[in-house]
Amino acid sequence: MVTYRSAREWARMREAGRVVAHTLQAVAEVVEPGITLDELDAVAARKIKEMGALPSFQGYHPSWAPTPYPGVVCLSVNDVIVHGLPNGRALADGDVLSIDCGAELAGYHGDAAITVGVGTVDGAARRLMDATSQALERAIAAALPGGRMGDIAHEVERTAQDAGYGIPEGWGGHGIGNAMHEDPAVPNRGRPGRGLRLKEGLTIAIEPMFHEGGQDQTRTMPDGWSMATRDGSRAAHFEHSIAITGDGPVVLTLP
Repeated sequence: MVTYRSAREWARMREAGRVVAHTLQAVAEVVEPGITLDELDAVAARKIKEMGALPSFQGYHPSWAPTPYPGVVCLSVNDVIVHGLPNGRALADGDVLSIDCGAELAGYHGDAAITVGVGTVDGAARRLMDATSQALERAIAAALPGGRMGDIAHEVERTAQDAGYGIPEGWGGHGIGNAMHEDPAVPNRGRPGRGLRLKEGLTIAIEPMFHEGGQDQTRTMPDGWSMATRDGSRAAHFEHSIAITGDGPVVLTLP
């Protein structure tokens, strides 16, 4: 069931989103060659606690996952698209790291993701990250009251096609509010003018995911959580939670 929320609820979600934004900043600021994913997860845990919130991801157990999520943030390196687990892996110069964070504050959730380069990245990695970020910007701009969900999806898909990137099949955004994942699904492929009518009060997370390979196939890694490209190509992931208002989209996950 799709839930539509009031301006008062948007304001509460905005506070949760601010926690997410500051946590992403805190983690990104310490990313450097040699730091481990566990160390980055600890930075996120401290920031979320400091801001009086709870991590949305830790302990989350969807039906397809073998175990509850063990970390505070998802940390996905190079060919891992989403849901990368924090562990003892040390980052190397040139790696591409996606950081996905969710936080709950006073019963409302925020969810956002960024992708950053570790040390000095090559031009191809920079182009991948720029295109994925641009897809998010275009998709948010298309989230207008009276429009359709396909308008959002189409902006993501055409950006990927124009840049020559693949989109993992079956993965995309979601509704968000009192739960981290709610209806409706927010796909990364679609036709304009099709799908759910966008109405004032809808709160959703839009999250483009692009990868360098031409094949859209993914694989689940042995940990049961991490989703990676089958061909080993690098991926990028950007996300914001937004509210659709009478004046257009409002981003809820800004600092």
